[in-house]
Amino acid sequence: MLNDMQLQLIKSTLGVLESAGPKLTAHFYQRLFHHHPELQHIFNMSNQKSGRQQVALFEAIAAYAKNIENVAVLVNAVERIAQKHTSMNIQAAHYAVVGMHLLATLEELAPEVFNTEVLAAWAAAYQILADIFIAREAQLYQERADANGGWQATRQFVVAEKIVESELVTSFVFTAKDERAVLAYLPGQYIGLQVRPTHSEYNEIRQYSLSQASNGKNYRISVKREQSPFVGVVSNYLHDEVNLGDEVSLYPPAGDFYWQDRASPVVLISAGVGITPMFAMLETLAKQGYGYEVSFLHACENQAQHSFASQSEALCQRLNAQRFTWYREGVTQLPIFSGQMELAPLASNLPLHDGHFYLCGPIGFMQAIFRQLIALGVVAEQIHYEVFGPHQGM
Repeated sequence: MLNDMQLQLIKSTLGVLESAGPKLTAHFYQRLFHHHPELQHIFNMSNQKSGRQQVALFEAIAAYAKNIENVAVLVNAVERIAQKHTSMNIQAAHYAVVGMHLLATLEELAPEVFNTEVLAAWAAAYQILADIFIAREAQLYQERADANGGWQATRQFVVAEKIVESELVTSFVFTAKDERAVLAYLPGQYIGLQVRPTHSEYNEIRQYSLSQASNGKNYRISVKREQSPFVGVVSNYLHDEVNLGDEVSLYPPAGDFYWQDRASPVVLISAGVGITPMFAMLETLAKQGYGYEVSFLHACENQAQHSFASQSEALCQRLNAQRFTWYREGVTQLPIFSGQMELAPLASNLPLHDGHFYLCGPIGFMQAIFRQLIALGVVAEQIHYEVFGPHQGM
């Protein structure tokens, strides 16, 4: 535990941290990769270019400093990050390297503030947090290695199917090269995929939501070809160059976003490729014959970009579930709505008081839906969401 003096020293640096903002973490990553270029095989360098990872790390550091006397409030954030770390095999040794460069960054940022005493306090605080992550991640690694079909680090899989789902989305079904069983997962979780694209200097690791119910036999991901604001290095490689029979390396399934059976109504809300974890949830609910009300809401650009349209319709019919769809363009007739998703007109159809709402899609879409749900009286604890990429709040 930190002593009172250490707590006060850390809190005294909050103003400096907040004024530095993400330039603090940008400097940290620049320093880290300069001294340890091999870590570029692990980190998503596309998120480095976009600046999203720098912002996410800064927000995590600031949140820790602000809650240094009550770290328990960060339990959800810790779980989310630990799950992500296990999808790329982060190890205890990585924390020592990161800690060293984080402290050096603080000292270089403001040497007049981060003197020897203050740095010692921050070093102690960092080690406490690192130990929390190391312990949780070790637990997750062990659980997955011991489970039926489980493993740790990478395992070789073969592309068994490649299916065009819509104008921008293609599905890939992977079977284990060793032909043994594969680890079960919860609907909504993702899997870490490692490839070496043709023109990439480094291995690339990406996390993709699993887009079918767990079956113990194979995994399916459904990947959008990303063209803007940056061309997706891995998504375009998968679409253009990965074919039947090719091998990829997969990490065990992970993630803190998944459907939980709370014996209550379920509302699945998605936009674009955010439909992928929702489809896994919908298929799971249908297979189980879920006995409570289910609603499936999806928005996308147009019919050509509507992934899993016929499959989701069939599953909704099996469940006797409500299904609502929005196209931004090209709507000719109901039951397709035109424009942005608006929930107020459907309020009487939604379980606003006892339902659990699952969101996935572009961050702006989810923030808008979150605000609409709150305005309709849904409590925040009943809203669950997944951000593709570095975390952002609602």
